[in-house]
Amino acid sequence: MQTTVFSGGIAVSLSAATAHQVVCGCSLVVLLAAVLGGWLVRGSTAVPAACWAAAAAALAGWNAVCQAAGDVQPASAAVGRVAVAALMVCPIMSLLGAKRPQHGVWQLIVATLAIVLALPAASAVLIRPGSFPDLHIIVRFFLPLLVLVGWMNFIGTRRAVAASLVAVGEFGLIWPLLPGVSLSRAIPQPQIDAAAAAAIAAGSLVAVSQSLWAGRRHALSDHGETAAASPAAARQQQFVRQIDGCLLPLRETLGAAWTLRLAERFATLAQQRGWPARLTFRGVQVAGDPADNSWQRDAARAAEAVLRRFVSRDWLRRHGWQRPEFGPGPPRPDRGRRENISPPKQPPPETASRSAR
Repeated sequence: MQTTVFSGGIAVSLSAATAHQVVCGCSLVVLLAAVLGGWLVRGSTAVPAACWAAAAAALAGWNAVCQAAGDVQPASAAVGRVAVAALMVCPIMSLLGAKRPQHGVWQLIVATLAIVLALPAASAVLIRPGSFPDLHIIVRFFLPLLVLVGWMNFIGTRRAVAASLVAVGEFGLIWPLLPGVSLSRAIPQPQIDAAAAAAIAAGSLVAVSQSLWAGRRHALSDHGETAAASPAAARQQQFVRQIDGCLLPLRETLGAAWTLRLAERFATLAQQRGWPARLTFRGVQVAGDPADNSWQRDAARAAEAVLRRFVSRDWLRRHGWQRPEFGPGPPRPDRGRRENISPPKQPPPETASRSAR
């Protein structure tokens, strides 16, 4: 089968076997990027999402290998397409529940979702062999909705380009499963599959490259710190730099949904305790007198407690987090009472001797 693709006014003849080979190569790239991404975000609750992405890439590659090796019937190709689509949306669902301590149990819900989405493929294989999967209209709407949710979660971050490429590629792969599209007529689509796999691979490479460059830039910024005008300003810069060094990478890892929730939680604590600091989508903002640093230690501890709902202590240390040493902190409530307590006065020797008599 020959497929003609027009690129820049030049007609390129692409056979189905070549398209399947392109999908295999791109799936391998996505698999390696998912493994590397899982290593880069180790210690965070985004590791399961990387594992789901690796599983989806492996299944897509295996499906492409089977189609490239022999003459696969369209019904079998449709079964593989539904299974790949069921795994493909699992990383998005995994990130939506990436908060400790329930993020581990949440993966069972993600696995249940994958099984439910793949039930039409299992029914076509076990109950009606040789037939096309019959997807419910809810499933046809739910798949593109999840892809849009994943794209919207990262469109406001520095991963916007990578998220857009991945979303376009995922829409290309689930095109035969969209509402109003006949699955039996849309399968096979080798040229669309090749372009979609290439888009997903490009987005994965962009995301991994940005993560590697962000880590290198953070190391360079630590060596190139500028001196502050005063010790108080230096302590405030240290406070802002330490929290931003963890908040912004976490935003690029989990997306906007959990970042906004984290900032909302910190804002509630800051309002209750009167801290002149707020966490925003773009980082921490500090107001007030820089010389007043009595609140910074407690604010840093609160920020650490909020961040620990998503990352481990090792993750925090890798991103430059240290124990709060910004200011003396407020006095303990019982410190004054302890200082006012004095030992009981001893009676004079003469009074003691009279009482003994």
